[in-house]
Amino acid sequence: METMTLIFIATAGLVLGSFFNVVIYRLPRGLNLSKPPSSCPGCGARIKPYDNIPVLSYLILRGKCRRCGRPISPVYPAVEALTAIGFVLVYVNAGRALGLEFFAGCLFTSALIVLGFIDAEHQILPDAVTLPGLALALVYSFFRDDLTFRGALIGAVAGAGFLLLVYGAYYLIRKKEGLGMGDVTMLLMIGAYLGLMRTLLTLILGSFVGALVGVYVIVRKGKDFQFALPFGTFLAPAAFVAMLWGERIVRAYLGLYRR
Repeated sequence: METMTLIFIATAGLVLGSFFNVVIYRLPRGLNLSKPPSSCPGCGARIKPYDNIPVLSYLILRGKCRRCGRPISPVYPAVEALTAIGFVLVYVNAGRALGLEFFAGCLFTSALIVLGFIDAEHQILPDAVTLPGLALALVYSFFRDDLTFRGALIGAVAGAGFLLLVYGAYYLIRKKEGLGMGDVTMLLMIGAYLGLMRTLLTLILGSFVGALVGVYVIVRKGKDFQFALPFGTFLAPAAFVAMLWGERIVRAYLGLYRR
């Protein structure tokens, strides 16, 4: 029974991941999410159902369009696989129960995946994802035992407020924007779902990885310190880690000062 549940969750993740690919491509371009059907960006050929099986079709076609042979971005199977893996990890973390915690975690994971990939390509974080995510996180706080509505508000205000301080300080010093307001609204959503401590952990992890990537790009790609990094792309996996293992990480860290 447990094996069948895991297969069902992974399959649902693959199917939803395929839809998220549509959202990631169309939402920042202002396109309709439901029509027209998906087609090859090279030759315009409609993608047949048997060529649209998550991950499997990409492997069978060797990452190319069946009709014109144009390479298909590996982002598509990556989103599908990450969604499936994310859902399975959320299920395990939720005590292997298909309850409200699991479904809320899957919604949060879905938002993080969509936002992370959109920001990586377009450097925008659509309000169409972050604001509904914020509202749902606040509503969810009334039904959970680990975080109150007040705790959700504190997490949201603290996360967004920290970025606003950074935004303001950078603008005063450099006379130009260093962060987008999309990062702020994304932190509102993350803070409302994770609460104060795990939101701070998200900021630390996201900033640390972002700094490492920034140094790599400067050293290897010859960029200067003026180039922009999509901060939301680093916040997304950091928030996922904080959701699943944040409490243990925070306890382990605080335990170092109790010895």
